[in-house]
Amino acid sequence: MAGRSHLIEFGDYLCAHVEKRNSKPHTQPIRLISSTPAIPSLTGALQQLVRMNMNETIPYVTGKMLTSLEISTAEVIQSIETLIRNFSNELAWSAPKAVILPDDGRYMMAALAAMQDPPVLAVKSVVLNPDNPERGLPQINGLVTMLHSETGLPLAILDGNWITAVRTAGLSAVAARHMAWKNSSVAAFIGCGVQALSHLKAFSDIFPLEEVRVFGRGKKNIDKLCRSARRMSLKPTVCSSGHEAIRDADLIVSSITYSASLSPFLDANELKPGAFASITDLGTPWIRDSYPAFDMIVIDDLAQEASQPNKLVPPEYTTGDLSGLVLGEFSGRNNEHDRNAFIFRGHALGDLALSALAYRKLDERSEGC
Repeated sequence: MAGRSHLIEFGDYLCAHVEKRNSKPHTQPIRLISSTPAIPSLTGALQQLVRMNMNETIPYVTGKMLTSLEISTAEVIQSIETLIRNFSNELAWSAPKAVILPDDGRYMMAALAAMQDPPVLAVKSVVLNPDNPERGLPQINGLVTMLHSETGLPLAILDGNWITAVRTAGLSAVAARHMAWKNSSVAAFIGCGVQALSHLKAFSDIFPLEEVRVFGRGKKNIDKLCRSARRMSLKPTVCSSGHEAIRDADLIVSSITYSASLSPFLDANELKPGAFASITDLGTPWIRDSYPAFDMIVIDDLAQEASQPNKLVPPEYTTGDLSGLVLGEFSGRNNEHDRNAFIFRGHALGDLALSALAYRKLDERSEGC
């Protein structure tokens, strides 16, 4: 590829260069000591940073490689909650999303967050194009660019689709730990794509699930989600309507892809007492007039929401945000009958937490090359 920098797969880069790790006396090792166990120190990776730039290469971490790391839901939750606490202590920062909405239906977004220890900055860029499936491509594609937040030197480029899927489910899991009934056994999925799959894994890790209800538009995705549920020894039930799916469900995950022509069809009044809804799709399928049926609504970031012209939820219905929930500023569930919801756009701190966690695990793997 022409140009100053080249993209190579991260595993190939690490294994090719690990033998030379101590062979260049003019390169001084960079050692960082982190006081936060859940956020990686990146010690070994930063030792390679100067060499990487001298070799004019930027490691590219594919979705397949990220999947092979087998990052657990518990690790994702811990990394997000730890970074939220660091954010409250001004050891991490984030900026509101920047969004471009062309008239042709595309959605373009960039999110930025950085941390002090270790010094890492992550920028996620995403494009949603409704025409992509006709090209044989996922509707949403993106990348996460990681930089050293003190020097600005590049660390790596990560597959943004994987980061988005796992991060979003991680944010939902953080909220659900505080807001959902602990013995939830029935989960309903409205939308059966990537987010449904990632949420099924996350929720099955933290709740004693027995049954999965499925409602979606594409048979291929429905079948895939049902197969995943069976592999987890869960009973999948394909529903003919959103009403049928959410009725008597303990957990509801809506992940309908945004469409200006979609008419809302989910009514919060139909949720059972004690239910928890994770609304990952900007509330697209929900009847907004039914939001008062929720006893508590938490969003991901109050500051980010204040900067947006179109609010996810009327401010008078919002109890607080994810940071307040994690920091204990309010209780996530006041009684067992509360119907609670987490409605969110996506939190840049979540992208940063997961990207840094994945990068640390990749660095640890490189030690064995």
